[in-house]
Amino acid sequence: MKRILVCLGLVACFASQAFAADNKTIVVGVTPFPHKEIMLVAKPLLEKEGYTLELKDFSDYVQPNINLAEKFLNANFFQHIPYLENMNQERKLNLTWVAKVHIEPLGLYSKKISSLEELKKGDSVAVPNDPTNGARALRLLEAHGLITLKPGELVTARDVIENPRGLNLLELEAAQLPRTLQDVTASVINTNFASEAGLIPSKDAIIIEGKDSPYANVIAVREEDKDKPEIQALVRAVNSPEVKAYIVKELEPKGIVPAF
Repeated sequence: MKRILVCLGLVACFASQAFAADNKTIVVGVTPFPHKEIMLVAKPLLEKEGYTLELKDFSDYVQPNINLAEKFLNANFFQHIPYLENMNQERKLNLTWVAKVHIEPLGLYSKKISSLEELKKGDSVAVPNDPTNGARALRLLEAHGLITLKPGELVTARDVIENPRGLNLLELEAAQLPRTLQDVTASVINTNFASEAGLIPSKDAIIIEGKDSPYANVIAVREEDKDKPEIQALVRAVNSPEVKAYIVKELEPKGIVPAF
């Protein structure tokens, strides 16, 4: 009996140690540029506080939130606040954001025209098909006089009430938009996907959102975890002077600006 008790005690001890070790590993889901690069700047800052940062790569805008909700991640970093709020509502998730990090302005890109004046009747313009980025892209086109939309937040191409140039608006998956540039007249593309395709927002975008964009990219976590020590350490790291300096030096020339 003593042996059994000793063994059980050792198992409990090891389990406790394993749990403690897990609390010192922060698993963050990221999409490619610039999210992964920013987290790599934060990584040594977390190490100084005794935490190991583990990054999990994603190539879409749905799975990072699903994986976070299902506790495969401690946090994710890929989305702006309106997208997170919409996902919470649509998927009945209980996620929240804990830190604003940067803003990635949407831009209109083309391999066929170099100015809005060259757009003609029947030209095709692609926009993201997810609700928040789609609405954001359409509002960008509206701000430059290309279309007029109904009032509302999550507008779609069906909410266009004036289209004086007769543009053909196509709603496509955000990650696919750079590949459509050969097939459409122009595409409104998220900065991260534009940069992956070799486009420089500050140089190649025909029009681009301003620095006052409300779409800050954030660190998202489960609501119940937001005050945990490891999450607060993550917040300190991503809102550190080191991360801000990196964004200003390396990313501002590409159109990405700090949000803190």
